[in-house]
Amino acid sequence: MEGEKKFFADAMLGRLALWMRVAGYDVSYESAIEDSSLVKMALKEGRVILTRDTLLVKRKALRGRYFFVKYDLVFEQLRQVVSEFGIDKERRFTRCVRCNALLEDAPKESVKEKVPSYVYSTQESFSICPSCKRIYWAGTHRQEMEKVLEAFGR
Repeated sequence: MEGEKKFFADAMLGRLALWMRVAGYDVSYESAIEDSSLVKMALKEGRVILTRDTLLVKRKALRGRYFFVKYDLVFEQLRQVVSEFGIDKERRFTRCVRCNALLEDAPKESVKEKVPSYVYSTQESFSICPSCKRIYWAGTHRQEMEKVLEAFGR
């Protein structure tokens, strides 16, 4: 997705990274990464660092390359990020929540032995992560996530 803003969430923002991926944002996240490595990777990849770490934002290399997340609760954090950067409804549910890769359409027959039989019989559309091979479909969990994202009004 050419031209989209890319992010790197620090270790304190794992749940935010997951929800941002649900919303379609390109968000790198590693739970155990040193600040210096995070900064180096984010700058190399042109990513904005999402952080709650006041010491991290004092680094000279980060001037203008970070976004300070003020809130403790994940949905308040997501509201703050969406308010600042917007959200494109067309990008929702296009990324793997586990590894951030863009999902690919998967023919129904290709997932027959990989999903529960009830899911296979009730769903028509499937996506697969080309990286970790996780399979996605629009079940009730997705409907609940859509309600959360709709609450942000963009």
